[in-house]
Amino acid sequence: MKKGWFRMMAMAFIIISAITYYEFFFVPKNSIELYQEIAFAEDFEEAQKVVLEGYENNFKEEDFGYINRRDTSPVRISQFTLLEYEGKTFVIMTSPGTEKLKVLAVEELPDELREYFMKLPQ
Repeated sequence: MKKGWFRMMAMAFIIISAITYYEFFFVPKNSIELYQEIAFAEDFEEAQKVVLEGYENNFKEEDFGYINRRDTSPVRISQFTLLEYEGKTFVIMTSPGTEKLKVLAVEELPDELREYFMKLPQ
């Protein structure tokens, strides 16, 4: 009886450890890691692994080709969060690449930009 319980606990520990390891080391956690995942991908199919299932059409191969070019690099990598309310949208600029997000700026979006972001796929 004790051996069966021990084996079950060992298997649970291994599964939980594997999931935690995968999440910690293989899933981009911020804008800098996301950029690196796309920029250093071997091909478009590899880069698409970071795209949420069902949203594959929103990441085009020509966009990947530009980001993945070896002769260019971004001038700046920024990280933003949009908070949409009834009638207002706020953009929060956060610190990319830090272990915990830190707020750099909070601004209310003008109506034109608000409408633009509302049309993006959700």
